[in-house]
Amino acid sequence: MGLLRSLAMLSLLTLIVWLPGISAQSINSASPLDALLQDYAYRAFVRPRTGITYDGTVPSNLTGIKIAAMRLRSGSLRRKGVTMYKEFGIPKGVMVVPYVERLVLVYQNLGNWSLTYYPLPGYAYLAPVLGLLAYNASNLSATNLRVLNISVYGDPLNITFPDVQSAPVGSVAKCVVFDLQGRPTFSNVSSGNVCFTTQQGHFSIVAESPAPSPAPVSPTPSPPNVGPAPSGRGKKSSKKVGIIVGSVLGGLLLLVFLSFLVLWAQKLKQRKKMQQMERAAEVGESLQMTSVGETKAPAAMVTRTQPTLENEYVP
Repeated sequence: MGLLRSLAMLSLLTLIVWLPGISAQSINSASPLDALLQDYAYRAFVRPRTGITYDGTVPSNLTGIKIAAMRLRSGSLRRKGVTMYKEFGIPKGVMVVPYVERLVLVYQNLGNWSLTYYPLPGYAYLAPVLGLLAYNASNLSATNLRVLNISVYGDPLNITFPDVQSAPVGSVAKCVVFDLQGRPTFSNVSSGNVCFTTQQGHFSIVAESPAPSPAPVSPTPSPPNVGPAPSGRGKKSSKKVGIIVGSVLGGLLLLVFLSFLVLWAQKLKQRKKMQQMERAAEVGESLQMTSVGETKAPAAMVTRTQPTLENEYVP
């Protein structure tokens, strides 16, 4: 068991070394850190007593982070709460789900690692990130424990941040809470350094980072005052405009004239064709006219073909 535990801790330490580079890409980058800090916080329980704060130590590669652990009975936490646990004030009416007989509240102060594990673009930290997570206390040698859920049925938890930096000019300080998935939620700061919450997770005070001021732009020199344009230039411009307008109108008139010319040529061609057809109809052998009373009628003077019987009878 001791060998397996040492191998597990070695794997966690190796992962923590690489976490700073990964944390900016994954919203759950702090979860392995929470697991490691839980293990080191539990190591502080040499002769644990209920309701006593035990400060732990972190690996040398995480120098600057502070941890602590407090073991409590679930019933006592619900009935009495905890007046002050580091920066946290826990009122009565707090319960853990699922229910356990004893629990451990692990405290974290990420110090100068706050921005590394909880990057917040567009905001500047005015206080370090503080964490409060609940774990089962039935086995104080266990690692990789599941975080218990906290339900608040009375007043919210309060966090009093010491030595809060001043917000930049034009910015307003805000409380921020990161839930167990690393999602931030903002709220107002009370009394300048107090935040309230109804959940566990990680907390801090931030302010919007002022946008960098734009580089000064050198004024563009105004063009010299040249005065009114000479009259000769104005006359030339008017002349060019007149030429352009005249050309356009002339082109339109020419186009209309050509259209009429084409139509006239087509009508003339059709008229000549009709005349030719009429002449062809009138060409033929002329008949002699004779008078019958007062009416003139055509009369044939000569019979061109003598009639012949088909079967002529010859006696």
